[in-house]
Amino acid sequence: MANWTTANIPDQTGKLAIVTGSTGGTGYETALELARKGAEVIIAARNPTKGDDAIRRIRRALPDANVRFEALDLASQASVAAFADRLLAQGRPVDLLVNNAGVMALPNREVTVDGFEMQLATNYLGHFALTARLLPLLKSGQARVVQLSSIAHRRGRIRFDDLNHERRYRSWPVYAQSKLAMLMFGLELDRRSAAHGWGLISVVAHPGYARTGLIGNGPLTGRPVSRAVMSLLYRPFIEPLISHSQRAGALPILMAATEPSVKGGAYVGATRMNELKGPPGPVKAEPQALDADAAARLWDATEALLGVHFA
Repeated sequence: MANWTTANIPDQTGKLAIVTGSTGGTGYETALELARKGAEVIIAARNPTKGDDAIRRIRRALPDANVRFEALDLASQASVAAFADRLLAQGRPVDLLVNNAGVMALPNREVTVDGFEMQLATNYLGHFALTARLLPLLKSGQARVVQLSSIAHRRGRIRFDDLNHERRYRSWPVYAQSKLAMLMFGLELDRRSAAHGWGLISVVAHPGYARTGLIGNGPLTGRPVSRAVMSLLYRPFIEPLISHSQRAGALPILMAATEPSVKGGAYVGATRMNELKGPPGPVKAEPQALDADAAARLWDATEALLGVHFA
């Protein structure tokens, strides 16, 4: 659909949407636009102070917005379970789940409270467990589920012999693997929904190169020289040429989440400059992402790793 914008988003009144990592960046823009179209939006994130700030900003723009914060730390399986239990107790069907939150290329290997490598846990494992635990509400809502991947998936490889990166850690390959895993998960979820009659529509999106805080909170952490180069040279002169705003980066996510012509199993992203920027539309998944046997193997390995299973 050419020249797709937020004006194309259908009315979302009466729908319940969950957007993870939506206190800033493309997640915030996604939550804002869904609220603008009438959805009840849950800001699902780990920092309540940032959550309150996000809600204040949304309500300044949209005084009647139906939006609330729910604590969710995707790096903690206990937090994921507690979040899901609260929603299951409420019993409200979920119409839209946007698995957006993520961290990028942490320079040193960090481990979660559960013993998982941080990028794998936050970007993929947490979202896998969240989707599995919310499955009854997603089924009853005939939900659309959007997984966030990245152009980095092109270099990703699933290391089945060392998923948790205990033997070797390299920041960018680990990030690429987590985003490949998200793409494979999104495609496999749609296949399994069709096979088992879950009634879900699973779509994958990537924002291109959106100017958010993701880079500064990841690959530049603890690197003063890199930060200096970034602020003096890269940010003012190079980045504007190869990137777009976080609002533009949210458009593929919103298109995946709301556009009726986008069917299950689709992959939507920025469509220009090798998918770095530009309007949203269909984009290319690399062959390793389309390997259904590997996706099924990854699914089974993830369930075994987490002890969490789709019904």
